[in-house]
Amino acid sequence: MTLTPLTTLTSLTPKHTHNFKFKYTMIHQISAEHLTIERIGEIIEKGYKLELSEDARKRIVRCREYLDKKIEETEKPIYGVTTGFGSLCNVSIGNDQLSQLQINLMMSHACGTGDRVPNDIVKIMLLLKIQSLSYGYSGCKLDTVERLVDFFNNDVYPIVYMQGSLGASGDLVPLAHLCLPLVGLGDVEYKGKVMTGAEMLKENGWEPIQLGSKEGLALLNGTQNMSSFAVWALLQGERLSKWADKIAAMSLDAYYGLVSPFTDAVHQVRPHKGQIQTAANMRQLLEGSEIIEKPKSYVQDPYSFRCIPQVHGAAKDSMAYVKSVIDTEINSATDNPTVCPDEDLIISAGNFHGEPIALPMDFLAMALSELANISERRIYKLVSGTRDLPSFLVATPGVNSGFMITQYTAASIVSLNKNLCSPASVDSIPSSQGQEDHVSMGANAAIKLYKVVLNVERVLAIELFNAAQALEFRRPLKSSPAVEKLFEDYRKVVPFIVNDEVMYPHIQHSIEFLRK
Repeated sequence: MTLTPLTTLTSLTPKHTHNFKFKYTMIHQISAEHLTIERIGEIIEKGYKLELSEDARKRIVRCREYLDKKIEETEKPIYGVTTGFGSLCNVSIGNDQLSQLQINLMMSHACGTGDRVPNDIVKIMLLLKIQSLSYGYSGCKLDTVERLVDFFNNDVYPIVYMQGSLGASGDLVPLAHLCLPLVGLGDVEYKGKVMTGAEMLKENGWEPIQLGSKEGLALLNGTQNMSSFAVWALLQGERLSKWADKIAAMSLDAYYGLVSPFTDAVHQVRPHKGQIQTAANMRQLLEGSEIIEKPKSYVQDPYSFRCIPQVHGAAKDSMAYVKSVIDTEINSATDNPTVCPDEDLIISAGNFHGEPIALPMDFLAMALSELANISERRIYKLVSGTRDLPSFLVATPGVNSGFMITQYTAASIVSLNKNLCSPASVDSIPSSQGQEDHVSMGANAAIKLYKVVLNVERVLAIELFNAAQALEFRRPLKSSPAVEKLFEDYRKVVPFIVNDEVMYPHIQHSIEFLRK
């Protein structure tokens, strides 16, 4: 990957020509270089534009030229190029119908339903599809890939629906919706409006792409829908993992918890990387706390405080494993057939199958849900009226219910997460008249993972709401500088609750606080 900052002069002040205003367009070059998940996050967050590297352009053109030559030279059927799809693989297609075959594929496979895939995930889908096609194993024409780049750079968001993919022959349904606008079909969100693909093309002065042989299949085969959800979930999961440690530190101090369980020697005798890291985080977060230094009469805390390194750490280790798998996936060609010009091979195989990432996505959902599970238990302890905290964290419980129902809400969310964590990847329903007789259900794993991530964020936001309230009952004692800084920032958006008031806006503000 190459970062090419372009400096563009955008305006001059007429009377003060020395007063230049510069707009910096940050460019990410699509190439065969390794694309990291962190880089994807940076591209999306900072609004990078894309361009194909010279090497990527050459790879795409070379593969296309090779494929065209093979179609001309061989009478041997090539799956999805000169044949039908799925169980129709034995139906030969005449040369005069090869382009129509690809259009028909895209139209017939656009069977999505349910909620829309969020725009930020659609943007990742576009990036990953461009990346996969750029390796030169798919047979797409250069103008097709360039138009996908145009979509990305101009914030064209094809309308993609969550439901419809089996995660087997790639993400056929969502990728059909993603790519329909290339030919002037389907719908997009553009400049804040939903319009047809044809209207969007006309507004930009773009002609519909004329698909060549195999192009529809190259666009629809692949795991970019599943992978995009996984990338998004990993980026959010790492953010929430950091928050979980910070919020847990505030909760522990507010609960008059002990710091001894985070002693490094304890964790060196069971040296799981995430566990060691979490314990170190907790020690650092609580360093300098007056509350920690206050003598305690008890020698143990409940597990939800004492075992923070073991639980939060296991989630960190799980994320690290899943990240390694997804990292491999997003740097791969995942369509079918695979076109290998160097080896003079066009082979129909199974790189579209979602099993390699379906299992890890189920695993990731379980790992992240545990951050919410243990968080809810800490909330319960904070409102329980123990350790000299008032019942439900209000000075006058009885006439006031205080934070009683915040725990109910957290409990309902973690219960739902437990249902969502039932693995999707253990299921398989045969399709295409039995030709596709084992499927990964990876797209369902992705959807469940998406919901789990949002739920974890909500529970952590509720814990922060409770922890900040509880901490105020420890005054005049101060927590650590790190915790007090978090408290100070949080109090700018969420107040101390004296008497009962409408609570849901505070929970929403807490969620928004975690997204800063």
